[in-house]
Amino acid sequence: MITRRDFIKYSMQGIAITAIPFTAMELLKPSGLLAAKDIKKIRWGFLVDTRKCVGCGMCVKACQLENEIPCDANVSRTWVERYVLLKDGRVLADSPKAARDGFISSSIEMGHGKYEDVKKEDIEKAFFVPKLCNQCENPPCVQVCPVGATYQTTDGVVLVDRKWCIGCGYCVMACPYGARFFHPVHHTAEKCNFCYHRITKGLKTACVQACPFGARLIGNINDPNDEVGRIIRTERVSVLKDEFGTKPQVYYLGLSKEVI
Repeated sequence: MITRRDFIKYSMQGIAITAIPFTAMELLKPSGLLAAKDIKKIRWGFLVDTRKCVGCGMCVKACQLENEIPCDANVSRTWVERYVLLKDGRVLADSPKAARDGFISSSIEMGHGKYEDVKKEDIEKAFFVPKLCNQCENPPCVQVCPVGATYQTTDGVVLVDRKWCIGCGYCVMACPYGARFFHPVHHTAEKCNFCYHRITKGLKTACVQACPFGARLIGNINDPNDEVGRIIRTERVSVLKDEFGTKPQVYYLGLSKEVI
């Protein structure tokens, strides 16, 4: 049920929009701001080496601090999943608090406050998989946003303009990777943006800088001399849920088939 406050908010938005001349609409759309920059030669891509990730959670802590995500909130722009393959054929996975504090217990969180104790002798294989927004080449979240608050820059990064977001949740539902959530303070759509404010200044993302094992890399995949682009072109890499046709730009080394 819509509240009186929301009704006034949406009514005022509608009045403001109808008062704008049609020729001025394009100038005010968020997509016209950063997307207008001449950076077509750049295509940001992300590389995750699952063979190097130890699930320490330092990347998650750095991300939350950099992007002002409350540490006590049960949401995060990036997270790490633990996969445990048992000898009986079962696959267990969890990510307590997005792995912010690492994995300090051998018990697997099953959801709804339930845990399963796993004995070492029952484990066939165990590994960690960092996840984040895939900055899709064909982003479904951009397609469903009714107000243009979610948009894609010419260098491929999908951004969210909080001033335009009305919190409808369409983008959250459209993302097949579960990478979107509502910010607990701003109450607008939120997700990883590759630390756009950093990479456009020549800096690394917060998570890449914080990883002590080099499990995360970011670079210009259009640059033949870039390490990320070189690895993607010369080594066997994988993407998540390739069957959706979103063309993710987050690539994985050593990705196991059990990962969902």
